[in-house]
Amino acid sequence: MSAIKTTCIGAYPKPEYVPIIDWFDSSEGDQNMAATRATLSYQQRLEEAGEEAEALFTRAAAEVIADQIECGIDIPTDGEVRRENYIHYHCRHFDGIDFENLTRVLARDAAVYMELPTIASAISVKSDHFLPHDFKAAQACTDRPIKVTVPGPITIADTTADTHYFDKRALCRDLANAINYEVRALSEAGCRYIQIDEPLFARKPDEALAFGIENLERCFHGIEKHTTTVMHMCCGYPSFLDEEDYHKADREVYLRLAQTLDDSIIQQVSIEDAHQHNDLALLELFQQTSVIFGSLAIANSHVESVDQIRDRLRAALEHIDAERLIAAPDCGLGLLGRELAMQKLKNMCEAAASL
Repeated sequence: MSAIKTTCIGAYPKPEYVPIIDWFDSSEGDQNMAATRATLSYQQRLEEAGEEAEALFTRAAAEVIADQIECGIDIPTDGEVRRENYIHYHCRHFDGIDFENLTRVLARDAAVYMELPTIASAISVKSDHFLPHDFKAAQACTDRPIKVTVPGPITIADTTADTHYFDKRALCRDLANAINYEVRALSEAGCRYIQIDEPLFARKPDEALAFGIENLERCFHGIEKHTTTVMHMCCGYPSFLDEEDYHKADREVYLRLAQTLDDSIIQQVSIEDAHQHNDLALLELFQQTSVIFGSLAIANSHVESVDQIRDRLRAALEHIDAERLIAAPDCGLGLLGRELAMQKLKNMCEAAASL
C-alpha cells in the first residue's frame, strides 16, 4: 500500500499578533460570547491596524502553512487567519447582511443562544472578489497546493438571522449563487482544492437532501477542471477545549447522505471519525468519492498516538482504497493552541506515511 495523503480542514490557532479576535478565544467567557465579540469588533480592529493589517495576515498565513508542512501535511490551508470565524468573513462580502445590528436567536438545534448578523434584504454579491487575493497570498508561501474553505448555504443560513426571506430554500439558493461568484474566481486564480463547509448537513439531513446537495453543486458551477470539489460535514463543536458531553449531531446521518453525495459532483467528502467512531461500512457507500477521514479529535487535549491513528486508518483501508482515503483532523484546530495542534498533526502524518 502507498502512503495516504494528509490535509487540514480549515482553522488553525492564530498567532497572537493577528489584529482580529478569533471566535475560538473563550478566555473571557464561553465560545458564544467570544463569537459575538469577534463579530462586533472585527471592522474596528481592522481600521485600527490600518495598512499594517495586510502584512500581519500574510505573515500569519506563512507561519501557519510552515507549521503544517513541518508536520507533514500534503494539502495545507492558510489557517483562516484573516477570518473572525469561517462563516461570517465570507458573509461580509455579500450585500443584504447587516453586521451592525445583530439579532439574538436560538441556534444549533436549540442548543445555544447567539447574537448573529441579520439578513435584512436580498442576498447579492459585491463587485470586488476577495478570495483570489487570499489564495494567492497563501499559495506564494509554498509549492504545495493550498486548499481554500468557503461556508456553504445551509450553514450560513443557520448562522445568521433571517428577517427578509422567511423561505429557507429561496435564501439558500441566493446564497449558493453568491458563493459561486467567488468560487469561480478562486478556481480561475488557480486554486486546486476548494472546500465548501456544510456541517449543518449533519444536523439537518432533510434539508440537505431536499435542496442542500443541489445548492452545493450550484456553488461549484462553472469552475475550472484543475479544481477539486471538496465538502466538509462535521457533527459539532464544543464551547471550550475538553468540554464533556457537548451537543453533537447524530453520526448515523452520514449513512443517509453518503449515496446522494457520491452521486454528486463532489470529489472529496470530509467526515469526522476521531471524536465518535463510525461503522466503517460507511466508507463502502462512497464508490467514486474520496473520503477525508477525521483522524484527530479537535475538541479535547488528548494527543492520539501514532499507533492509535495508524490502526484506525488501517481499519478504514479494509473498506476503501488508499488512493481515495485522506487523513485529516475532524474539523478545524482553532481550540487546541499551536503546540498541541502540531503534536497531533505530526502523529497523524507519521501514521499516514507508515501505511
